Amino acid sequence: MFLHRRCFPFKLLPNIATMKHIVVLILAILTSISAFGQGDKELVLKILGDQQKRWNKADIDCFMEGYWKSDSLMFIGRKGIVFGWQATLERYKKSYPGKEAMGELEFDIKETKRIADDAYFVVGMFHLTRTIGDLEGYFTLVFKKINGKWVVVSDHTG
Repeated sequence: MFLHRRCFPFKLLPNIATMKHIVVLILAILTSISAFGQGDKELVLKILGDQQKRWNKADIDCFMEGYWKSDSLMFIGRKGIVFGWQATLERYKKSYPGKEAMGELEFDIKETKRIADDAYFVVGMFHLTRTIGDLEGYFTLVFKKINGKWVVVSDHTG
């Protein structure tokens, strides 16, 4: 259907300068939407990088800084489910009593997916190079932003 100029006056159409402003505004909105959460993803990956460094220094206490300090933290491993930050720390210290048992940790992140505004799902592989025999497996982590800080709230490692 064709609109006659008399019915749709030209002066109601925006001029070229206004159109440029509209295009710039639309591009800015689209850019901010596509960039939404990109900083959060990098923060989550940085936490994993920091954990790897801390593990490789045989510092389990600092490694655990990436976990939620709560009795609701859930760790699922080969020996079952452990609830709570303190219980998870004790489990790690019992399973890895020193540098020889801890070895050198390397993560291979396979997937990092935002599942909510305040949550990420991370899938990866870990490899421990150790003099007593290497160890490797897969893990799934749920990160949640709590009080402005990204922390692991659930860890399934096997």
